[in-house]
Amino acid sequence: MLTALVDYDSGNLHSAEKAFQRMANETGHGTIVVTSEPDVVARADRIVLPGDGAFPSCSAALYRFEGLAQAIEEAVTVKGRPFLGICIGMQMLATRGLEFRETEGFGWIPGEVVKIEPSDPSMKVPHMGWNDLVIDNDHAVLDGISTGDHAYFVHSYHFKVAEPQHRLAYAEYGTEITAIVGRDNIVGTQFHPEKSQATGLRLIANFLGWKP
Repeated sequence: MLTALVDYDSGNLHSAEKAFQRMANETGHGTIVVTSEPDVVARADRIVLPGDGAFPSCSAALYRFEGLAQAIEEAVTVKGRPFLGICIGMQMLATRGLEFRETEGFGWIPGEVVKIEPSDPSMKVPHMGWNDLVIDNDHAVLDGISTGDHAYFVHSYHFKVAEPQHRLAYAEYGTEITAIVGRDNIVGTQFHPEKSQATGLRLIANFLGWKP
Protein backbone atom coordinates (compact mmCIF):
# COMPACT_ATOMS: atom_id res chain seq x y z
CA MET A 1 0.00 0.00 0.00
CA LEU A 2 1.35 3.40 -1.03
CA THR A 3 0.46 6.62 0.81
CA ALA A 4 1.36 9.85 -1.00
CA LEU A 5 2.21 12.86 1.16
CA VAL A 6 1.76 15.72 -1.31
CA ASP A 7 4.61 18.25 -1.47
CA TYR A 8 3.61 21.49 -3.18
CA ASP A 9 6.02 23.88 -1.43
CA SER A 10 3.47 24.86 1.25
CA GLY A 11 5.03 23.80 4.51
CA ASN A 12 7.85 21.84 6.09
CA LEU A 13 6.93 18.19 5.62
CA HIS A 14 9.77 16.76 7.70
CA SER A 15 7.79 16.16 10.91
CA ALA A 16 4.74 14.91 9.00
CA GLU A 17 6.86 12.47 6.99
CA LYS A 18 8.49 11.15 10.16
CA ALA A 19 5.14 10.64 11.92
CA PHE A 20 3.56 8.87 8.94
CA GLN A 21 6.66 6.71 8.41
CA ARG A 22 6.68 5.74 12.07
CA MET A 23 3.02 4.68 12.10
CA ALA A 24 3.30 2.90 8.74
CA ASN A 25 6.21 0.90 10.16
CA GLU A 26 4.42 0.15 13.44
CA THR A 27 1.16 -0.92 11.81
CA GLY A 28 2.55 -2.57 8.67
CA HIS A 29 0.49 -0.31 6.43
CA GLY A 30 2.82 0.05 3.50
CA THR A 31 5.07 2.80 2.22
CA ILE A 32 5.02 6.59 2.67
CA VAL A 33 6.33 8.74 -0.17
CA VAL A 34 6.66 12.53 -0.29
CA THR A 35 5.88 13.60 -3.84
CA SER A 36 4.81 16.40 -6.16
CA GLU A 37 4.48 14.04 -9.14
CA PRO A 38 0.92 13.65 -10.48
CA ASP A 39 1.57 10.09 -11.68
CA VAL A 40 2.66 9.00 -8.19
CA VAL A 41 -0.42 10.59 -6.65
CA ALA A 42 -2.61 8.94 -9.29
CA ARG A 43 -1.44 5.44 -8.34
CA ALA A 44 -1.29 6.01 -4.58
CA ASP A 45 -3.68 4.06 -2.37
CA ARG A 46 -4.05 6.98 0.06
CA ILE A 47 -3.41 10.71 -0.25
CA VAL A 48 -2.40 13.21 2.43
CA LEU A 49 -2.52 16.95 1.66
CA PRO A 50 -0.84 19.14 4.31
CA GLY A 51 -0.62 22.92 4.18
CA ASP A 52 0.84 25.79 6.21
CA GLY A 53 0.20 29.49 5.70
CA ALA A 54 -2.79 31.19 4.08
CA PHE A 55 -5.59 29.56 2.11
CA PRO A 56 -5.07 31.63 -1.10
CA SER A 57 -1.32 31.06 -1.25
CA CYS A 58 -1.63 27.32 -0.60
CA SER A 59 -4.31 26.98 -3.25
CA ALA A 60 -2.22 28.93 -5.78
CA ALA A 61 0.86 26.84 -4.97
CA LEU A 62 -1.01 23.58 -5.54
CA TYR A 63 -2.29 24.64 -8.95
CA ARG A 64 1.19 25.77 -10.03
CA PHE A 65 2.19 22.10 -10.21
CA GLU A 66 0.86 21.00 -13.57
CA GLY A 67 -1.64 18.17 -13.26
CA LEU A 68 -1.21 17.72 -9.51
CA ALA A 69 -4.59 19.05 -8.35
CA GLN A 70 -6.28 17.13 -11.15
CA ALA A 71 -4.55 13.90 -10.11
CA ILE A 72 -5.71 14.41 -6.50
CA GLU A 73 -9.27 15.12 -7.58
CA GLU A 74 -9.50 12.06 -9.83
CA ALA A 75 -7.98 9.78 -7.20
CA VAL A 76 -10.32 11.02 -4.48
CA THR A 77 -13.62 11.75 -6.25
CA VAL A 78 -13.51 9.17 -9.06
CA LYS A 79 -11.42 6.31 -7.66
CA GLY A 80 -12.55 6.80 -4.06
CA ARG A 81 -9.07 6.74 -2.53
CA PRO A 82 -8.91 7.70 1.17
CA PHE A 83 -7.84 11.34 1.62
CA LEU A 84 -6.58 13.26 4.65
CA GLY A 85 -6.21 17.04 4.60
CA ILE A 86 -4.13 18.69 7.33
CA CYS A 87 -4.49 22.34 8.45
CA ILE A 88 -4.84 24.36 5.20
CA GLY A 89 -5.12 21.03 3.38
CA MET A 90 -8.28 20.46 5.41
CA GLN A 91 -9.58 23.99 4.80
CA MET A 92 -9.22 23.48 1.05
CA LEU A 93 -11.97 20.86 1.26
CA ALA A 94 -14.46 23.72 1.74
CA THR A 95 -16.60 25.45 -0.86
CA ARG A 96 -14.56 28.63 -0.43
CA GLY A 97 -12.11 30.39 1.84
CA LEU A 98 -12.42 34.03 2.93
CA GLU A 99 -8.85 34.69 4.07
CA PHE A 100 -7.62 37.96 2.47
CA ARG A 101 -9.82 37.34 -0.56
CA GLU A 102 -12.46 34.85 -1.63
CA THR A 103 -10.76 31.70 -2.90
CA GLU A 104 -12.50 28.66 -4.34
CA GLY A 105 -11.90 25.39 -2.50
CA PHE A 106 -12.32 21.81 -3.68
CA GLY A 107 -15.99 21.92 -2.64
CA TRP A 108 -15.90 18.33 -1.35
CA ILE A 109 -17.36 19.31 2.03
CA PRO A 110 -19.80 22.26 1.82
CA GLY A 111 -18.96 25.27 3.97
CA GLU A 112 -16.73 28.31 4.32
CA VAL A 113 -13.39 29.05 5.94
CA VAL A 114 -13.83 32.20 8.05
CA LYS A 115 -11.81 34.20 10.57
CA ILE A 116 -11.84 32.98 14.18
CA GLU A 117 -13.86 35.41 16.32
CA PRO A 118 -13.74 34.39 19.99
CA SER A 119 -16.56 35.67 22.22
CA ASP A 120 -13.90 36.94 24.64
CA PRO A 121 -11.88 39.68 22.88
CA SER A 122 -8.91 39.00 25.17
CA MET A 123 -8.42 35.61 23.52
CA LYS A 124 -5.67 35.96 20.96
CA VAL A 125 -5.85 35.04 17.30
CA PRO A 126 -4.12 33.07 15.87
CA HIS A 127 -5.40 30.19 17.91
CA MET A 128 -2.13 28.53 18.86
CA GLY A 129 -1.40 25.66 21.22
CA TRP A 130 -3.05 22.64 22.81
CA ASN A 131 -6.82 22.18 23.03
CA ASP A 132 -9.16 19.41 24.07
CA LEU A 133 -11.13 17.73 21.32
CA VAL A 134 -14.90 17.34 21.63
CA ILE A 135 -16.20 14.46 19.52
CA ASP A 136 -19.36 15.20 17.49
CA ASN A 137 -19.74 12.10 15.33
CA ASP A 138 -18.21 8.63 15.37
CA HIS A 139 -15.76 7.74 12.61
CA ALA A 140 -13.19 5.04 11.96
CA VAL A 141 -10.30 7.53 12.10
CA LEU A 142 -11.39 8.40 15.67
CA ASP A 143 -11.05 4.86 17.00
CA GLY A 144 -9.35 5.14 20.39
CA ILE A 145 -9.71 8.95 20.44
CA SER A 146 -12.12 10.48 22.95
CA THR A 147 -13.50 13.82 24.06
CA GLY A 148 -10.83 15.46 26.21
CA ASP A 149 -7.87 14.18 24.19
CA HIS A 150 -5.44 16.93 23.23
CA ALA A 151 -4.40 18.22 19.80
CA TYR A 152 -2.08 21.00 18.66
CA PHE A 153 -3.50 23.91 16.64
CA VAL A 154 -1.94 26.88 14.82
CA HIS A 155 -4.41 28.91 12.72
CA SER A 156 -6.40 32.14 12.39
CA TYR A 157 -9.25 30.88 10.19
CA HIS A 158 -11.54 27.89 10.67
CA PHE A 159 -13.95 25.75 8.68
CA LYS A 160 -17.66 26.42 9.23
CA VAL A 161 -19.32 23.33 7.75
CA ALA A 162 -22.74 23.67 6.14
CA GLU A 163 -23.92 20.23 7.27
CA PRO A 164 -23.50 19.24 10.96
CA GLN A 165 -22.87 15.58 10.12
CA HIS A 166 -19.63 16.58 8.37
CA ARG A 167 -18.10 17.93 11.59
CA LEU A 168 -16.55 15.00 13.43
CA ALA A 169 -14.97 17.01 16.28
CA TYR A 170 -14.42 20.54 17.50
CA ALA A 171 -12.40 22.51 20.08
CA GLU A 172 -13.56 25.37 22.29
CA TYR A 173 -11.71 28.67 21.88
CA GLY A 174 -14.23 31.37 22.67
CA THR A 175 -16.26 29.74 19.93
CA GLU A 176 -16.54 26.26 18.47
CA ILE A 177 -13.53 25.62 16.24
CA THR A 178 -13.99 22.77 13.77
CA ALA A 179 -11.20 20.28 14.50
CA ILE A 180 -12.03 17.30 12.25
CA VAL A 181 -14.30 16.99 9.22
CA GLY A 182 -15.27 13.96 7.20
CA ARG A 183 -17.56 12.41 4.62
CA ASP A 184 -17.31 9.29 2.48
CA ASN A 185 -13.59 8.66 1.77
CA ILE A 186 -12.51 12.17 2.87
CA VAL A 187 -11.32 13.42 6.25
CA GLY A 188 -9.47 16.53 7.39
CA THR A 189 -7.94 17.86 10.60
CA GLN A 190 -7.48 21.54 11.46
CA PHE A 191 -4.83 20.56 14.00
CA HIS A 192 -1.47 19.02 13.12
CA PRO A 193 -1.61 15.29 13.93
CA GLU A 194 2.16 14.99 13.47
CA LYS A 195 2.59 17.48 16.36
CA SER A 196 -0.24 16.15 18.54
CA GLN A 197 1.67 13.33 20.23
CA ALA A 198 -0.41 10.25 21.14
CA THR A 199 -3.71 11.61 19.77
CA GLY A 200 -2.18 12.54 16.44
CA LEU A 201 -0.25 9.32 16.04
CA ARG A 202 -3.39 7.32 16.77
CA LEU A 203 -5.33 9.26 14.12
CA ILE A 204 -2.54 8.72 11.58
CA ALA A 205 -2.50 4.99 12.30
CA ASN A 206 -6.29 4.85 11.97
CA PHE A 207 -6.15 6.67 8.64
CA LEU A 208 -3.51 4.32 7.27
CA GLY A 209 -5.72 1.34 8.10
CA TRP A 210 -9.04 2.96 7.14
CA LYS A 211 -11.18 1.24 4.52
CA PRO A 212 -14.10 3.58 3.63
